[in-house]
Amino acid sequence: MGKILGSWSGMRKYLEEEMLHPALRGMIRYDCTTYVGMDGCRVFTLFVEGKPFKRFSWETVNSFFIAHGYAEKSSPMSVADYWQDFQALLAQVPMNQREEYTDGEFCDALTAYRNQAIGESLSSPNPIVNMFALLDRRTGVRALQRFQESMEAQPEWLHALYDFRMRNLHHDGT
Repeated sequence: MGKILGSWSGMRKYLEEEMLHPALRGMIRYDCTTYVGMDGCRVFTLFVEGKPFKRFSWETVNSFFIAHGYAEKSSPMSVADYWQDFQALLAQVPMNQREEYTDGEFCDALTAYRNQAIGESLSSPNPIVNMFALLDRRTGVRALQRFQESMEAQPEWLHALYDFRMRNLHHDGT
């Protein structure tokens, strides 16, 4: 779970150059940061117009769990206490009930997006797969309009990304 096939630089090129809608080039950037001692965990960040827009990491999910009362934050808190029930909570709180996602969920969504048709990605129940599809060069105006019908069920961050995409339609309407 959560593996990137190939190198991150190759995957970034795929996302930013090969698959990104031409009208969005230079406005969308993906980043992957790894820290020493994190046992292979990464922080993926989507940048929109040079600003961090969405992060995907264990830390953002655990902070979400604490902020929404799924987990408690005591003071002082050891690292072991902070992560104690994380895996159980992750299994208990599905993606459609939260707005934060792990690096593994980002990788799994990227794999799903790469291995299915764009229509399947747009109709996926996974909001990260939807994110990739919204920014995709193959997603035209009609597909975006159809996607809007499902926006009520989408997290707020995806609403903002959809609005950004609609504001930046190419002049030829694609």
